[in-house]
Amino acid sequence: MSTRDLDGLTSWHADWAGLRVAVLGLSMTGFSVADTLTELGAEVLVFSESASEEYSRLVPVIGARLHLGALDSVPAELVEFAPDVVIASPGFAPTHPLIVWTQQQSIALWGDIELAWRVRDKVVREDGTPAEWVLITGTNGKTTTTRMTATMLVAGGLRAAPCGNIGVPVLDAVRDPAGFDVLVVELSSHQLWYLGNSAPAAQMIPHASVCLNLADDHLVWHGSAEAYRAAKALVYRNTKVACIYNKADLATREMVEEADVIEGARAIGFDLGIPGPSDFGVVEGIVVDRAFAANRATSAQELTTVAELAERGLAAPHMVQNILAAAALARSLGVEPSAIREALEGFRLDPHRIEVVARSAGVTWVDDSKATNPHAARSSLQAFPGAVWVVGGDLKGVDLSGLIAEAAAALRAAVVIGVARSEVVAAFERHAPMVPVFEVVPGETEEVMTRVVELAAGIARDGDTVLLAPAAASFDQFASYEDRGHRFAEAVRDWIGRGSAHDAGDTPRSER
Repeated sequence: MSTRDLDGLTSWHADWAGLRVAVLGLSMTGFSVADTLTELGAEVLVFSESASEEYSRLVPVIGARLHLGALDSVPAELVEFAPDVVIASPGFAPTHPLIVWTQQQSIALWGDIELAWRVRDKVVREDGTPAEWVLITGTNGKTTTTRMTATMLVAGGLRAAPCGNIGVPVLDAVRDPAGFDVLVVELSSHQLWYLGNSAPAAQMIPHASVCLNLADDHLVWHGSAEAYRAAKALVYRNTKVACIYNKADLATREMVEEADVIEGARAIGFDLGIPGPSDFGVVEGIVVDRAFAANRATSAQELTTVAELAERGLAAPHMVQNILAAAALARSLGVEPSAIREALEGFRLDPHRIEVVARSAGVTWVDDSKATNPHAARSSLQAFPGAVWVVGGDLKGVDLSGLIAEAAAALRAAVVIGVARSEVVAAFERHAPMVPVFEVVPGETEEVMTRVVELAAGIARDGDTVLLAPAAASFDQFASYEDRGHRFAEAVRDWIGRGSAHDAGDTPRSER
């Protein structure tokens, strides 16, 4: 067991020299950890089952060592190294043998977010203080809300960087020599779980935080819905100004009520209804802030209108909720309503998020491949009622029965893909026997979406929407949700380009 005092390592300028750190995983996050630690003078040994040619070459260049090989048991080299700290990439679940061993040995266990918080003062603002942090989590909408928040902050004159689970490691933002006023940090439940291990001296104190929503997801990784919720709730811990929650999702309000926050932090709610004196909401089609208005007891400040959002493809109910949450975060940092309106005027969604791929012969084809769980798919189905629904993939331990029963009355048909097809089809047979169900038998990855589009085109009629909102992860058949969405879009464009209008000719599973 290490005897190194870690409580003092809460600054870039602390004495990190000689600290022995085992880094688990060598993706973008793992490399950012190793690169930071070697710059600080720590002794770093990276463990990974595989690595790209670039990272394999760079690890010794930065002064770290690399162990490549199976990690289904504890490598002898890790035991011999006797680390003071183990820093794990978010993919390592609590039940992973290396994580279990670390905790059994009473070795400090960090994630990259904790390390970033400890060294956040590498680059400081003009007043000598590090950037403020705002934290964003939730089952769905995290990335969009993170991007929106950063865009609003920049429009308000602040230097802001979206980072974290959005794809830019927080450590890269912390070490950026340009410096920032605010880091807008997207946190996955995996990253939050690792923060639960933080010693009191290293716990984050965010300016503001939000959990957008909560629904079952990543249950295999966390082990239970209760453990998943507990990880998400950590986003509010030690918040000092604004704890923002979804009034339409009781779980997020309960998280705020239970959170140990800094005295004076406000609870600020948002939903699509008329806001209370400490809320954000919608009044007769006007998106308003009543939490930071000067006379919030009797008035509200207009931010934008639903009609304006509709012109930019941002008026789906779940998207308006994301906007309300982002606006609340931005307003907590003093951004004016005019800057929020300006930011929204130029904002565009990332690909694969309720993205209209094409309109042809009266049919709208929508790619929401980012809908990797039932909660996200529910939002898409509500935005496009009566759709031909493309659903399925790796369910990650989640049951789709409730969503299927809820959506059944409005569905024209379903096209089922993925490794868990039999479970999905059985759920339709039990809960939505009236919905025509087509099953795409697995083949080469290149063929899956071609067949999906052929089937969907044979079902859809004038005025219909074909909606890719799989409610499942993509890795069973595709490289990523982006790959899944890209292949869907390519198949749609190819179908339209061929001018195909023949019936796919298959009998739906539910009618066999």
